[in-house]
Amino acid sequence: MMWLPTSPSALALRTWLGLGLFVLLCLGMGQALEKKAVNGKVGGKVSLPCCHEIPSSESLQKYRVYWQKNITDVVLAYSEGNMIPNHKRYRNRTEMDPWNLTLWISPVEILDNGSYQCVVQRNSVVVCDESVSLFVTADFSKPSITAEVSGGSCESTEMVVTCSSHGGFPRPTISGALNNVSVEWNASWVSEPSLRTYSVTGKLVLNVTKDVNITCSVEYSGFATSTSLPLKNINDCVVPPVPPPYNVIIASIIIVITFILAITLTARYLPRYVCSRCCKSQDSVEEGVKGYTKPPMSSKGTAETSSV
Repeated sequence: MMWLPTSPSALALRTWLGLGLFVLLCLGMGQALEKKAVNGKVGGKVSLPCCHEIPSSESLQKYRVYWQKNITDVVLAYSEGNMIPNHKRYRNRTEMDPWNLTLWISPVEILDNGSYQCVVQRNSVVVCDESVSLFVTADFSKPSITAEVSGGSCESTEMVVTCSSHGGFPRPTISGALNNVSVEWNASWVSEPSLRTYSVTGKLVLNVTKDVNITCSVEYSGFATSTSLPLKNINDCVVPPVPPPYNVIIASIIIVITFILAITLTARYLPRYVCSRCCKSQDSVEEGVKGYTKPPMSSKGTAETSSV
């Protein structure tokens, strides 16, 4: 078999055609992905767009419209303008626009999360068949932070910090910061089978050396809720005094003993010294008084002397 040479112009044309088809395919996929995602919150109202809009010259009586979930559950359906019985879980919670065929769900429940399909027929011919995904979220409670002291020293306090939140959907992530520095929580999740909601708990062991601020954030489907708690180093230890050197102790003892001996000697001998001085002074006074007051000579003697 003989291969004919291909001209450069033909190769360039094939290349450009391939690139054009690839770009159109990517654009088409991008547009399809863009209109397939719808977000809703529990208790709110969401609208799911359909892939067809009935012209103003026609009416719903000429169409069959099926809104179904997971291809098995009929959410809402119309045949020739009349509603077809649907799944009991969606009764009194759904309605459809008669022109653009948008499906409204209110109030939204967690079980509504999933993929929906809009199928439109006219004269038994499928006009469009397209899926749209509904991502349901339920708000988590404001995180609760508790701190329990597990040990410590004079320099730091060891704490077990717990952060918990509940009642949300979908499964969240938990993050935190210690004085604006990221920390990693040891997280665990619990799911309530009946409600499909989640509870999350994170634990963190910290050695607190100074007053700090801990923040816990619970993030889910683009939403977040957070709480902060100040932590303090509560261990205020009293440092024992350093004993003085040995020679200082000996010198202090000698000084105290000398002082006690001086007081003892003073108390014992000072009264005796004072008393002896007082006694000597009193004797001197008495002798002086005796010398000054000699006994007078008797009158008889005086007379005898006169007569002589």
